Amino acid sequence: MCHSPSGSRATARSGRVEEFADAATEEGGESKLSALLYDVSQQVQDSLQSMLKMTGEIEQCSDEIEVEIEQAKEGVADKYRVLEEEKERFQKVALAALNILSGGI
Repeated sequence: MCHSPSGSRATARSGRVEEFADAATEEGGESKLSALLYDVSQQVQDSLQSMLKMTGEIEQCSDEIEVEIEQAKEGVADKYRVLEEEKERFQKVALAALNILSGGI
C-alpha cells in the first residue's frame, strides 16, 4: 500500500485525487492520466498479489496449527488412558490391602 510520509492513508488518497485532477487539466493530460492510472493499477495488482501470498501463508500456518492441535489431543488422550490404568491398579491394590486388613482371603 502507498502511505504518505506521515503514515496517513487519507492523506495519500487525497494526494492521488489531486494528481488525477492535475493530470487531467494539464496540457497532454490524457497521457499523464493514462500513466497515472497505469501506476495505480500496478499498485493495486501488487497489493492483490501480496494479499494472495499472505492468504497462502495463513492457510499453511492454519494447517500446521491444526496438525499440532490434533497431536496435542492425542497426547492428552494417551495421558488420560495411562491415568485411568494407574487408577484401576491403585484401586485393586487398595481393595487387596483392605481384604488383608479385614482378615479376608
